[in-house]
Amino acid sequence: MARAGVASRRDAEKMIAEGRVRVNGKPIASPALNVTARDKVEVDGKAISAPEPARLWLYHKPSGLVTTTRDEQGRRTIFDALPEDLPRVMTVGRLDLNSEGLLLLTNDGGIKRRLELPSTGWLRRYRVRVKGAPKDEDFAALREGITLDGETFQPMQVTLDRQQGANAWATVGLREGKNREIRRAMEAVGLSVNRLIRISYGPFQLGQLKAGEVEEVRPKIMRDQLGLEAETPPPAKPVRRVRKPRNS
Repeated sequence: MARAGVASRRDAEKMIAEGRVRVNGKPIASPALNVTARDKVEVDGKAISAPEPARLWLYHKPSGLVTTTRDEQGRRTIFDALPEDLPRVMTVGRLDLNSEGLLLLTNDGGIKRRLELPSTGWLRRYRVRVKGAPKDEDFAALREGITLDGETFQPMQVTLDRQQGANAWATVGLREGKNREIRRAMEAVGLSVNRLIRISYGPFQLGQLKAGEVEEVRPKIMRDQLGLEAETPPPAKPVRRVRKPRNS
């Protein structure tokens, strides 16, 4: 149902629990059911179309956007800024309001879960600008792993790159995705982050993608990196788009 664009995985499970979903004319009570292309799936009495092939996109999230579908405070979300011709997508993980850089998007709930699982252990790399003039030894605690407010952060890879005026740049690699992890860790060693850019997520790279641009990962690359079996592919050429502003 999520692949077919009917609802999110969580909402689909709720619909099933409410008895709104039928497979081959019979209501189902659990989402733990394998269906094939030969099965007829209906929601509220209406047949749903076959799911689209799994796809994956790279998105350069600008600072100032939240990654939720809707924001209670009325702030703009990435879904307000994505190209209008992009199909229904889900984000892989999140970047907070003031963070920018690589955000993966997919139309497939299974791929989303696979990419977010801690067991995959994929390295996520960030360019981090901090206020001040830190020395390499200032990051020793982060490389060893720290505990803040009862929450343990795994060891980070930290490289001090260069000083730029009143700020310094560092490259940080981590294999977790806890809330504001880098910002909180830097604050613990006396440093304030004033810019944070994710430059890679596992094998997927931000590269030269400009802020606001979206680029589709070629189906074969996606399958090879994720260990997926081949399926009917979408158009093979990746498309890079920048959202055009709506006419006011």
